[in-house]
Amino acid sequence: MTLRAPRAYIDVHILQTVPPANLNRDDQGNPKEAYFGGARRSRVSSQAWKRATRIHFTERMPEQDLATRTRRISSALAERISDGTDLSADASSRLAGALLAPLKISAGKKEGDTAYLFFYGRRQLDAVAALVRDRATELAALDDTELEAEVKQLPVQEKFSTGHPMDVALFGRMVADIPTLNVDAATQVAHALSTHAVELEFDYFTAVDDETKKGQETGAGMIGTIGFNSATLYRYASVGLHQLLHNLTDQEAAVSAVEEFITSFARSMPTGYGNSFAHRTLPSLVAVVVRADQPVNLVSAFEEPVPATSGIATESARRLAREHATALRTWGDTPAFSSLCHTFDTSSDTAEVLESSFGITSAFPQLLADLRTHLTDAVKQATR
Repeated sequence: MTLRAPRAYIDVHILQTVPPANLNRDDQGNPKEAYFGGARRSRVSSQAWKRATRIHFTERMPEQDLATRTRRISSALAERISDGTDLSADASSRLAGALLAPLKISAGKKEGDTAYLFFYGRRQLDAVAALVRDRATELAALDDTELEAEVKQLPVQEKFSTGHPMDVALFGRMVADIPTLNVDAATQVAHALSTHAVELEFDYFTAVDDETKKGQETGAGMIGTIGFNSATLYRYASVGLHQLLHNLTDQEAAVSAVEEFITSFARSMPTGYGNSFAHRTLPSLVAVVVRADQPVNLVSAFEEPVPATSGIATESARRLAREHATALRTWGDTPAFSSLCHTFDTSSDTAEVLESSFGITSAFPQLLADLRTHLTDAVKQATR
């Protein structure tokens, strides 16, 4: 069933200052960068932050309600088929292969692997395994031709096409061999960019061999370097509520998915060199804007780099607010909802500028509660 839904984009704008770190490495092992506005910026790829967001989900949600991305779907299915049965490992692997064969997913170089990562829900795989578990012994005794004929009658593809978990519904799924299994992503995530110019720096480090030290020997046991930078990052993502409703076919689940995404997107952090830099911080600003027209990335606020002086985060916040206000004034697209959470002095000019653009500030839990109320009402009104 497809739900009629309001056309609504939930834009999430975040400013976050990160100390010396190497969150997301390039092919040289250094922090990723990009040129924007003629200046070199720190960059964290959208893939890195989407994975960090997904990992944050796993800490907060039941395992069975989540998805897995792997080449080893066949072995995972075989384990579920054999669970609670006396079926041998070889027999369960044969059944798993037979179940997946009609999907015609290209085989990988390693036996049993697919050619690419397959993104599926744990409950979806359980549902596929349940198709044969009660008859597993009987089916395992069939020859290959008979087994193929039996499996063709089972709704394997249907099980992967319905009941999507939250992360598949949000981030989508692309299956080149089977377009009908594709799921259009409800979420777009931009590469995070520093609001100011950055310079790559290097940490020169040594490790001492404790045993040679006892013998009063000189020299280091190891010498190396790690590239790093520090930055105030502008992060942006947008969730299409109408697409999310289409993927999940459940109003409450769709609204909850938006809330969970914003929570995990705001609180997550890529873990590159985490032990070396302990770089985890919380955002200094989270603004959420619900629009009916289109997603609007406000990165143009930083096309001219913020000067590398004190107060980069503060100036970045002021520029973001002005860019948002300018966009509304110029294009005339009034948001259906806007809310703000920030850590700046509430009596400062910066707070005043922010609130005049995004609305009264509130604590992050209250921002989420207000957003939930707005989205729930909007969906109810659209489905009356």
